[in-house]
Amino acid sequence: MNKNSIYKQFSQKLIFATSFFVIVLSFIFYGFTKATIYEEISDDLLEDAKLIVTLAKSRQAHNDLQVLISSDTTIEVITLNTIPRIPLRKYKNKKNYFMEILYPLDKSTNQYIKMKKNINSSHKMLNKIFSNLLFLGIGSLILIIVYALAVSKTLLFPILKITNKLSNMNENSLTKLDVKKLPIEFKPLANSINSLTTRIESYVKYQKELFIGTAHELKTPLAVMKLKSQVTLRKKRDSEKYEEVLNLHIDEIDNMNNIISSILDMGRQEGAQFEKPIELDIIQYLKIKSDNYKLLAKEKNIELKFNTDIENFITIIQPTLLTQIIQNFVQNAIKFTPKNKNILIQTIPNEHSITIEVMDEGIGCPQDIDLFAPFKRVGNEKGAGLGLFLAKSAADTIGGTISLKNRKDGTSGTIATLKLQSNPTCQIN
Repeated sequence: MNKNSIYKQFSQKLIFATSFFVIVLSFIFYGFTKATIYEEISDDLLEDAKLIVTLAKSRQAHNDLQVLISSDTTIEVITLNTIPRIPLRKYKNKKNYFMEILYPLDKSTNQYIKMKKNINSSHKMLNKIFSNLLFLGIGSLILIIVYALAVSKTLLFPILKITNKLSNMNENSLTKLDVKKLPIEFKPLANSINSLTTRIESYVKYQKELFIGTAHELKTPLAVMKLKSQVTLRKKRDSEKYEEVLNLHIDEIDNMNNIISSILDMGRQEGAQFEKPIELDIIQYLKIKSDNYKLLAKEKNIELKFNTDIENFITIIQPTLLTQIIQNFVQNAIKFTPKNKNILIQTIPNEHSITIEVMDEGIGCPQDIDLFAPFKRVGNEKGAGLGLFLAKSAADTIGGTISLKNRKDGTSGTIATLKLQSNPTCQIN
């Protein structure tokens, strides 16, 4: 089993923790039992010693001494010059175990009663208890291993279920996980996978639309060029007619070049996805970009303004992808805003995010079509219709969200929005 296996690591930790608990519990039980037995023996010896002293003082010791002495206990009266440090002790003599107590009989003469009891039977009983605990421990260890493996398998079942579900998926068959049937601990993982599945579905959908749209966008001008050429070649025409056809061809070729350039931009964007994220101050970045975009807007006599209420907003991001999004917003705003109108770039800060808005005074945008799909165009302005598609793809990569909506402040126009988190998914390596 691989050392990085969760199953192995969890099983080992469970076996170790449970075994440690059983061992500690066994030692506590054995220690408590041993202490209880020895305490019981010492209490009996102490009670017997007190009884002997009482009988001795009443001058009945000789008559009752034989009653108190059992086969495993001996009583002796001794005289000591010093007070014993240990009045009760347990010791071993050869193969026998004894417990001995010294109890004062007459303090004036330093006489003590010395009682010694053979505790071999108690010691054997403790050894038997220890042996039984040892065998029980070995049996428990086997049961713990079986239990740990079974529990580990049970805990891994949701992961195996998710794995089997994912292994049967492909780009043409994407199904979401049933979160309700999974344990609570696995729901965040399942939700993340479902979110990723949704993004993949959207990506595959747009890719199919892109391929179909690309073929259509390239086929249509080629068909027009071919038909126009065939009609022109049916009979001789004057030079102006040929010049008209050639100019038409040039226009169609320019349109196809725009489409091809947009497709190349997609390839460059995929390369930019691997760009190393950097720590970037969004406010300072927008100030610099706004100054550059003012020159483009000025060519159409459009005034571009930048407004913010905060001094800085630091995040970790791939700057090339951010530039592509903001540049697309501004280019569309300039394209659809009439002369002598205004464009406003502004920021709306929140606790953990910032919203960047590009607001124009153009014709607005239709709300009934998906403008982020490839080859979707608005109005009569020229373009390949891939700009917003690329912007959305870039936003998904940097963990942002973009949207388009019409203005509701009494002025016609569109508001393009990009929302960025202060702690995005990309991190500095």
